Amino acid sequence: MKPEVLLELLENTADQLGIKVSYEPLATTVMHGGLCKVKGEYRIIVDKRATSEERVITLATALATFDTSQLELAPKVREVMRQYEGSSKHKRRAA
Repeated sequence: MKPEVLLELLENTADQLGIKVSYEPLATTVMHGGLCKVKGEYRIIVDKRATSEERVITLATALATFDTSQLELAPKVREVMRQYEGSSKHKRRAA
């Protein structure tokens, strides 16, 4: 699957979870972005200068921390999120 297609599917996953995704220029020391909480709401900030592959990694890593078991997701989306899943077995709830 092309990174651009996967990126769109991951953005849709974030939308289903009610998580805002924004693309902003980030300092090079910040990597390519990540998950944060602003005013009590989760948000994923991605470096707008990142490649499609880097954007996929950033989104997949952030989304892998959430419980997506109730969402209908493409098998490739689940596979990529599983690949970047951390060691924590506790999943966040977005809403």
